[in-house]
Amino acid sequence: MKGDRVEIVVDAGDTTRTYEVIATRAGRRVETAVRRGVVEVSEVTRSGTVVRTARFMANRVLALVEQPVPRDDDSAA
Repeated sequence: MKGDRVEIVVDAGDTTRTYEVIATRAGRRVETAVRRGVVEVSEVTRSGTVVRTARFMANRVLALVEQPVPRDDDSAA
């Protein structure tokens, strides 16, 4: 959903770097996957088309924080 975001903190040798992938438009979502030593974070449309992807070596990732947009309780009913 628009506004969902994932923060990725990566070890860059002597420092850390923080990256963000944000669902930029209505109907898009952010998906994460860990496959074969690679962390992949993608922004995906409603139909499942990947808009953009960020890939990181899993052994360099220090933190992966998913931050969904707060939803209204009324919309769940």
